[in-house]
Amino acid sequence: MRQLGWDRLDVILITGDSYIDSPFIGVAVIGKVLVNAGFRVGIIAQPDTETDQDIRRLGEPALFWGVTGGCVDSMVANWTATGKKRQKDDYTPGGINNRRPDRAVIVYANLIRKYFKNTAPIVLGGIEASLRRMAHYDFWSNKIRRSVLFDAKADYLAYGMAENTVLELARCIETGSDPAGIRGLCRISATLAPGCRELPSYKDCAADKASFEKMFHAFYRNNDPVTAVPLAQKQDTRYLIQNPPPYCLSQKELDAVYAIDYERALHPFYAIHGTVRALDTIAFSITTHRGCYGECNFCAIAVHQGRQVSWRSRAAILAEAREISAHPQFKGIISDVGGPTANMYAIECARKKTRGPCPDKRCLFPLPCKTLSIDHSPQISLLRDLRRLPGIRKVVIASGIRHDMVLADRENGMQYLEEVVRYHVSGQLKLAPEHSETHVLEQMGKPAAQTVLEFKRLFDRLTKKHGLNQFLTYYLIAAHPGCTEKDMAALRTFSLKKLALLPEQVQVFTPTPSTWSALMYWTEKDPFTGRPCFVEKTVRGKERQKHMFSSGKDKKVKKQHPFENKKKKQKGKKC
Repeated sequence: MRQLGWDRLDVILITGDSYIDSPFIGVAVIGKVLVNAGFRVGIIAQPDTETDQDIRRLGEPALFWGVTGGCVDSMVANWTATGKKRQKDDYTPGGINNRRPDRAVIVYANLIRKYFKNTAPIVLGGIEASLRRMAHYDFWSNKIRRSVLFDAKADYLAYGMAENTVLELARCIETGSDPAGIRGLCRISATLAPGCRELPSYKDCAADKASFEKMFHAFYRNNDPVTAVPLAQKQDTRYLIQNPPPYCLSQKELDAVYAIDYERALHPFYAIHGTVRALDTIAFSITTHRGCYGECNFCAIAVHQGRQVSWRSRAAILAEAREISAHPQFKGIISDVGGPTANMYAIECARKKTRGPCPDKRCLFPLPCKTLSIDHSPQISLLRDLRRLPGIRKVVIASGIRHDMVLADRENGMQYLEEVVRYHVSGQLKLAPEHSETHVLEQMGKPAAQTVLEFKRLFDRLTKKHGLNQFLTYYLIAAHPGCTEKDMAALRTFSLKKLALLPEQVQVFTPTPSTWSALMYWTEKDPFTGRPCFVEKTVRGKERQKHMFSSGKDKKVKKQHPFENKKKKQKGKKC
């Protein structure tokens, strides 16, 4: 501030991560976008919550405080699905999980209020706030919680990919204009705002699972910028008002966000405390697109980034690659080129831009939609251009691919797969089949297991053809709603006989807020059919499912889940 001649900042951003200046870090992107628009911005990372030493470091902002829990929901970052405290944190210097508080968004907002009375507005953002913007099921307290905007006693909440939302809000506060109509913004109102669709209240959702399910259906259907209407939900005597989502950034806007000069490093102020593991994967990676139309039921991307895919121009991506190649620490390997799913680049349904997503079907489940023009040729061309750049020895696809999309592309799918096999696998290629049993896959919103086997057959054939030593690695989930011990035993048999290995990447399902799977976990019902759904809710049963797969043994687990209600295990029918 002294070097820049600033006597006061316009915006101060607080984050639960250490400060990494990277286009993969949301708080860095928001900060840079605001600076580029002429605002004076400071960032305080992982402040000490017991004293005022850190929170007072940069003074008080003229316009607003921005608060985020970081790149991961703080409860997910701090606790495993079986109630164990995580010892490591990839976004904390030194890797020790000792800097991010539980419910970080609430804690940081309270910290500001404690030391700055009648201060500038507090604006929540990031994935923790985004997924908790409405009444939501919270696995860690095993109950329905209010909007985090109310619990944090904040003024506004910017949800989703919020560059334009935050910019517009900053300008409104600066000029004294009314921000009530800004897209992507949630606020508190004493009255029911005109034009809003009123959802079941927090009180009704907390008392009645049917009301919560009704609320969630309406909430999810209003996540598209083309079709969404304003929503209102009574939280106490007041209302949460959610404006429709912001429109996806245009290609020109998206290119501009990633063209900003990022250091791709941990800030020196924090680097003295150690390295952050997250940089190993993001330092020299490239984001090609945003959004996902996979809509897996356990995944929050559709609610946070949206169901529309928007992508950067090839020229902008190549320009970023050239900048990376000139970085003094770059060793010739771009560690990833992709997005939420790598092979959705430059693929989207034209209908969505004018009419929004189909209300009664999905793009990829149970089968890829015929109106979705799946064509991998733009990504093939992009990958070839990247390989030709001077100073780049290898370009890796590490963010995973949708194998069902490769198979569905009759014209260019095989050519794409051969390009990937020959040039873009660093020893292993990630797939996420998640399970093998049909009824469990249906609850997950994942394609049939046969597609994985067909993809594996093609991958193995091409790998052998080119004389390469590489393989597929699989991500699997235990204890997802609908999954029993019998299903995990079947998955183990499938893996041994069909995949010829036992994958190590087996995780116990975590009910992430604002996902269909979390709704299933809470209600023990299939939200699409209304049929009862077996849900394993005991830590003993969850651990048994995981260990049954990994070792084939029923290991005894005595520790009780610290978040779980101590009730007898309920029996239920399969979905």
